[in-house]
Amino acid sequence: MSRFHRLALTLFLLLLAVRPAHAHTLSESHSLWEIRGSDIDLVTTIPVVELQRLSANGDVPSDEVVKQYLADRVYPLATGMRCDLVPPIENLSATSGFRKYDFTFKCPAATSLQIRFSAFFDLVKGHTNFAEIQNASTGDFTEQLITVDRQTIDVLDSQSGPLQSASFLDFVGMGIMHIFTGVDHMSFLLGLVLICRRLRDLIFVVSGFTIGHSLTLALAVTGVLRPHAEYIDALVALTIVLIGAENIAEQTHRPGIVAAFLGGALGLMALGRAFGFGDLPSLLFLGGGIFTSNYLMITGRLADAGRVRTMITMVFGLIHGFGFASNLLEMQLPANRLAELLLGFNLGVEIAQLTLVLGVTGLAMSLVRLKLPVPRPVVVDVASSFLVGLGVFWFVTRSYG
Repeated sequence: MSRFHRLALTLFLLLLAVRPAHAHTLSESHSLWEIRGSDIDLVTTIPVVELQRLSANGDVPSDEVVKQYLADRVYPLATGMRCDLVPPIENLSATSGFRKYDFTFKCPAATSLQIRFSAFFDLVKGHTNFAEIQNASTGDFTEQLITVDRQTIDVLDSQSGPLQSASFLDFVGMGIMHIFTGVDHMSFLLGLVLICRRLRDLIFVVSGFTIGHSLTLALAVTGVLRPHAEYIDALVALTIVLIGAENIAEQTHRPGIVAAFLGGALGLMALGRAFGFGDLPSLLFLGGGIFTSNYLMITGRLADAGRVRTMITMVFGLIHGFGFASNLLEMQLPANRLAELLLGFNLGVEIAQLTLVLGVTGLAMSLVRLKLPVPRPVVVDVASSFLVGLGVFWFVTRSYG
């Protein structure tokens, strides 16, 4: 098997962490809220493996136990008051491996509505509920991610939501601020500037990164793919480690040592996960280790790794695009303006990326013209070591947090 075939295989293993929207990942559930004035209907779908967490011995609890658990933790609110549950809670037919329940609520008013989903967070802090909210009167439809830090969601009509009234320039501004307030994304872009000796190479890798993140951002926001946020956060950190390690391997001319160290460390993390240490799957650690070691070995032995680096940067862009999407999905997305939002947000991201990349490049050129250049090996060694240390810190804390 050639080096490029091995690289393709490890890419496949690494991207197995990205699952379809309805696939079960670490811990998740689904809820559909239909609002009809002050009457609210909720249909929640729970994987059986999640329900087993309610039992000390791992058995699947009875429907009555599940209903009581959910009724205490899942409900709408109006003007700050909890809406009344209208019995009975009905069982609906569901596919194998899932249970589905139908709740009916009567609220004291149809204003200042909120939904609260606090189930399973007491058992798994990393649980995620994919909530769909539909207003039957207006036809408004939104999707939200409910997490341990965000268990209560304001129900806003898409006609009055903050993003609905936002202008196209507001969407552009969101994209710009997302880069300049995202230290991890800026760190990765700095790594790209460090590793590219020619302007042409920098243009290619930034273009590859743009294509990648634009694709997955659109897929995630439109609901085609919905990866687990914890996987993506860890993988974003791993891309920073890898871009810094590649710089070090190139400067020291010892890609084998760097590849063996990082690949071995990820292999040990995979082994530790098999014994219950960590929150991420062993496959992610294992695939990341194999990919990392192969990529560093390949680029370290190529006279010109520009083409391979462009392809890999596009893969990194796919990961970062899901990271962009996770923040957008926490907002009240207007379903009728998704195309405009994506276009404006992506444009803002590109403006911020180009500003950052060209700013750093311009600074370096200015130092050269002023005859105040710092030797490139010193800059690359120090900055790359910093990126590796920062990326490792983020990766470890996100993998075991």
